Amino acid sequence: MKQNFGKALERVLVYEGGYSNHPRDPGGPTNKGIIQRVYDGYRRGRGDAPRSVRELTRDELVEIYRRQYWDRIQGDRLPAGVDLVVFDGAVNSGFSQSTKWLQRALGLARVDGELGEATLAAALAHPDHDALIADICARRLGMLHNLSTWDVFGKGWGRRVANVMAIGQAWASGSVGPQPVAVHEYGGDAKALVSDVALPKVTAETATQGTLGGGAIAAAVNGAREQLQPLVGSNRTVDLVFTVLTLIGVAIAIGGAAYALWAVRRRRAAERAWSGEAIAAVDPFAGAPA
Repeated sequence: MKQNFGKALERVLVYEGGYSNHPRDPGGPTNKGIIQRVYDGYRRGRGDAPRSVRELTRDELVEIYRRQYWDRIQGDRLPAGVDLVVFDGAVNSGFSQSTKWLQRALGLARVDGELGEATLAAALAHPDHDALIADICARRLGMLHNLSTWDVFGKGWGRRVANVMAIGQAWASGSVGPQPVAVHEYGGDAKALVSDVALPKVTAETATQGTLGGGAIAAAVNGAREQLQPLVGSNRTVDLVFTVLTLIGVAIAIGGAAYALWAVRRRRAAERAWSGEAIAAVDPFAGAPA
């Protein structure tokens, strides 16, 4: 809703805190949620020289948040509460990803990360905005659980999602809701980008090739076995070496098959995280003020 931008921004700013530059934060240098790259682009667009995001002014901050996030998720037109939740998701993970969570929660056939008229109409027509907000937040947390930096920032992200869900649901029912929590103290201000979804270092196809004997180790073992094959039965030492090589070959095959299965499952989980299908239960007590 149009009148909610100001109070939504103030709550997001509590989450974001001040300046930070954590080595594991993909956003890099960040001040009040505005990363250096975004600030550089904003100033260049106005014909101004880039400068440190530490020098961000209040007027610049408000304009960036409105243009870069609120307007792009059509915050003026979204229902109360839904506007805050989608806005905060956009600030933390990008407007496209936050829109996908909304679209999945709405059950739309087309999930493209663009908040157009069809998505807006579906959000306005939804019969239960309280439940819609809970679904959006569960999908957001589902993606966060799949990020490679969850072990570093997960506690803060979990508190952020739980708190914004509680506030959003209160707004949806016409109430004020709890106070925002300073989740930046727990790493909840770190950017949670879908590009950081953890993936296997090699593909399942590569692992399968290794299982079939395409790997260097498997090829070497098979070559040694072939050379010893004619000598099997000639003495115990040869028989023992041949048996050991056979067992090694079996172990390599089993290991490759197991990794291939794991890699396929992990990639499917990553695809679900990208698309907004992954869901995780939000702990409602995690977002309560300490």
